[in-house]
Amino acid sequence: MKTNLLDEIKTPIDLKPLNQKKLEELAKELRCEILEIVSKTGGHLSSNLGTIELTLALHYVFNTPHDRIVWDVGHQSYPHKILTGRREFMKNLRQFGGISGFPRRSESEYDSFGTAHSSTSISAALGMAVASRNKNINRWHIAVIGDGAMSAGMAFEAMNNSSILSNINLLVILNDNDMSISPAVGALNRYLAKLMSGKFYAKAKIFSNNIFKNTPILEFTKRFKEHAKGMFTPATLFEELGFNYIGPICGHDFNALLPTLKNIKNLSGVQFLHIVTKKGQGYKLAEADPILYHGPGKFDLKIGIEKKTLNSKQTFTDVFSCWICDMANQDERLIAITPAMREGSGLVEFQQNFPDRYFDVGIAEQHAVTFAAGMACEGLKPIVAIYSTFLQRGYDQVIHDVALQNLDVTFALDRAGLVGADGPTHAGNYDIAFLRCIPNMVIATPSCENETRLLLSTCFNYQGPAAVRYPRGTGNGDSVFCELNVLELGKGSIIREGKKIAIVGFGTLVKTAIMVADSFDLTVANMRFVKPIDKKLILKLAKNHKAIVTLEDSAIMGGAGTAVTEVLNQENINIPILQLGIPDKFIEHGDRQELMKNIGLDQEGIELSIKNRFPDLLI
Repeated sequence: MKTNLLDEIKTPIDLKPLNQKKLEELAKELRCEILEIVSKTGGHLSSNLGTIELTLALHYVFNTPHDRIVWDVGHQSYPHKILTGRREFMKNLRQFGGISGFPRRSESEYDSFGTAHSSTSISAALGMAVASRNKNINRWHIAVIGDGAMSAGMAFEAMNNSSILSNINLLVILNDNDMSISPAVGALNRYLAKLMSGKFYAKAKIFSNNIFKNTPILEFTKRFKEHAKGMFTPATLFEELGFNYIGPICGHDFNALLPTLKNIKNLSGVQFLHIVTKKGQGYKLAEADPILYHGPGKFDLKIGIEKKTLNSKQTFTDVFSCWICDMANQDERLIAITPAMREGSGLVEFQQNFPDRYFDVGIAEQHAVTFAAGMACEGLKPIVAIYSTFLQRGYDQVIHDVALQNLDVTFALDRAGLVGADGPTHAGNYDIAFLRCIPNMVIATPSCENETRLLLSTCFNYQGPAAVRYPRGTGNGDSVFCELNVLELGKGSIIREGKKIAIVGFGTLVKTAIMVADSFDLTVANMRFVKPIDKKLILKLAKNHKAIVTLEDSAIMGGAGTAVTEVLNQENINIPILQLGIPDKFIEHGDRQELMKNIGLDQEGIELSIKNRFPDLLI
């Protein structure tokens, strides 16, 4: 499709002269542009196709970047990026050295706040609104938040705070598409569905406003309107929180969007606009399966995404998915909990087979952890399936509600280590460091698919809090056995005998460690556990070698290598040690293998680090 209109748009200022018909044509061009880009680079698709008209309308009506827009979660910001001078960079979307898939303040003045984790937009926009008020700057602050992200407590904390602040211009736009990544769940979703179906109330509101406008009984009309809300829909939650509620309106219809936003721009105070959109809008395959097209890799636009074949390698998520179903068949106490990550965490089959033992709590990580703690108090064995980066959001609950009470909760930490294209916001680099310091906690780091299954069983059978961390993607491609065997808690093993230097490996980098050891004739230990760590094995390695190298795909500071040095210090053993892992900086987005090479955690980089540190021991 030709992009004649889009070719003329360099910044949002170029939108201003366009009429509505031209905007509608531009929306079609923008939709085709995003389809072309994502099909070639991979990235988030369904969510971006659903926000094209809204993005155009916001930049058309408001004066950006003077007026601030905060996108929540941020994976629907591709139209925004294209319209704000970054179109030419989209060909390198989410690639190493290329443009980010999320808003970033360092990338553009139009990105007023960096987002990627959900439910932060209202708090950020509110903070900006207060700052503008205190600096006597007149501008609008707009938080665009999805109905899935709206389920998190943080969004309501911000709205509750908003209601008591005066002289601020804050617009919250609820982008209601009945989904987060998985279908939305919970009472809020049911409330929104009921609100959208309240046609009689909407007609009654319009009728009363038109009939009684500019009449002496206007005050009565206002009271009637509030009473009508109670009669025809649930008491409007958002107005009870102090917002002026407007909607719902169609988020793909400029006839609704443009006049509504223009009217809001002439108001002041805290406003709440409820729009209804469709994920995947304009691409039938994505409309039919918005989950599949949420974050696809490269694909053919005409054919669509080809489903995984039976011969393809199992991912670590697949291994967890099979294991949890097998373990649930054996132990009826097993419960699965996820914060809105059913597909990503591998729980689709579990939900189908054990619907009464499956709980998607929405984007509410804090609640997920304490919810599990409550179950554990009553003798159930909950498993919280969560991405490593999202567990950070429930950290207080892990300490206070689970570990302090020594409750039997197992955490299945997917996406541990670098995750690649999603970048630093989604990297699982910190779980070892922040979990290792918690008393009662067990941390397991499987090196392969079979060991993942073994350590899941081991941690599930442990009577206390435990975490098993595993990366995104596939492993060695080994056939995974079906048994539910366990390993000895806190026990590692030597898997290659060598000379002078011992590599102490944690997680999937053990495979790389073996290749390095083959080059230099080194010893390799697969530790399996960071906590409890195998002290006897470490002391044995220290006794029989002249140097130790620790290797992990997590943050060096406070990580597994630090645990090894603590053991040696406690025993007053003085041996040279080289700690290799993820350095003390945020790692940019890109292909995971390329990123690992860039930070020296590929075979060549590890060998070079060892050569530089211990040249005399390799002779």
